[in-house]
Amino acid sequence: MTDADACPSAILRAAGLPEQAALEWTRAIPSAAAEYWDDIASYSRFWGLGARLAHSLPVKPKRSHAEAAAAATLFAASRASRELFLKSHAEQVYDALTRRCALFRRLEDLVYAAAEIVPGLTPTRAEVAAEAALPQRDKDGVEIDQGIFLAHMLARPRSGEHLCHAMLLPRPESEGLVAKFAAKGALDLGAARLTRKGKAVHLDMVNPRFLNAEDDTTLGQTEIAVDVATLDSTTDIAVMRGVAVDNEKFRGRRIFGAGINLTHLYLGKIPFLWFLIRDLGYVHKLMRGVALPDSVPDDVNGRGVEKLWIAAVDTFAIGGHCQALLCMDFVLAAADAYLTLPARKEGIIPGFSNMRLPRFTGDRIARQAIFYERKLTCDSPEGRLVCDEIAPPAEMDAALARVVAGLTSSGAVSAIGNRRAFRVGQETLDLFRRYASVYAREQAYCHFSPALIANLERNWDARNRKI
Repeated sequence: MTDADACPSAILRAAGLPEQAALEWTRAIPSAAAEYWDDIASYSRFWGLGARLAHSLPVKPKRSHAEAAAAATLFAASRASRELFLKSHAEQVYDALTRRCALFRRLEDLVYAAAEIVPGLTPTRAEVAAEAALPQRDKDGVEIDQGIFLAHMLARPRSGEHLCHAMLLPRPESEGLVAKFAAKGALDLGAARLTRKGKAVHLDMVNPRFLNAEDDTTLGQTEIAVDVATLDSTTDIAVMRGVAVDNEKFRGRRIFGAGINLTHLYLGKIPFLWFLIRDLGYVHKLMRGVALPDSVPDDVNGRGVEKLWIAAVDTFAIGGHCQALLCMDFVLAAADAYLTLPARKEGIIPGFSNMRLPRFTGDRIARQAIFYERKLTCDSPEGRLVCDEIAPPAEMDAALARVVAGLTSSGAVSAIGNRRAFRVGQETLDLFRRYASVYAREQAYCHFSPALIANLERNWDARNRKI
């Protein structure tokens, strides 16, 4: 008899867990949803019993086969019951957390607030912090429950639209910096740097040691920079570019970006929420702009503040940085630059590329890029489906100045209007929300899959990388 064939209580007993506690947990498994408050009591009790049993097992690296099977049984049953609870009560939970959508809460606040009003539904800050100190391979994946929770919140039109709206609002830190940038024409946030040059605000991505890769140390600063660049009234257009790096192979060369910091990912320093904060935050703002509190950013019933965005791609745009190009209004690339989306090779989903890339390249090339790591040389017929103009590497600065002049010569009003009109036909807020729901759940499971660790060790030599 296999583990899958055994009853849950037998699997728990085989791992040496107390028979009475295993039986109590088994009997507490909810079979159906009922009234909201009754379900909070019964489901929270079940999740609490399961958590206590899981905590009594050895830590993940030291579990025997039987103990690993018991942990998998506990986690699978708990996650299935969370799906069941949220299928019936997601709207009620969201209403309780947001005062019936009267209060905007960013997703990184929402998931922890949910743990307070429905104990066990999502992990507490302490539970996430305990796993945050571990390498990725040694985590049980308590953050998967955040993905399940957010998938249900985003799946419902009312709560999902409201959550997307919350994530498009400027971050609290951003508002005071808009006036500072307007006065000085420069703002250094560390991982992101803003400079005004004529009619354009230039956002430089700064993480030179890691080829301008993105990680938990860069994300907040990048989103603040996008907020300020978008809201700045002294400029008409925004430019995103990577700084020159100090890597031995590319020293002195600008690099648009290497995507997610795979070393940090392997070492467990990229929390699951990072993916959702990134794609519902600054990346979505590149495409849809910064929202206003009293205006639904769906382009039909309301709108926010936005600018045209230009990407200047030097050397390469890998992974997440290639994803960002799909939100740009104009992509200028050096003739020797290239694009790749190796997320499948890493074991994760490449953001919203599965939805966006086919609009540029067609379905087959998009699938080849995502599933089979097809490299797109910018100066090629396929690369030009994503890139608008190619320039010799030594002439990128002059070409960028020419593009800025050309895109601002007719004023910003019609450009923004045309940008919104394209969005209505290509990526409505409703379509974005539905994709985000699928992404939240699937990326959570990918992030904690053993395949991710195996892929990073095989393809990235992750064991031998250093921070």
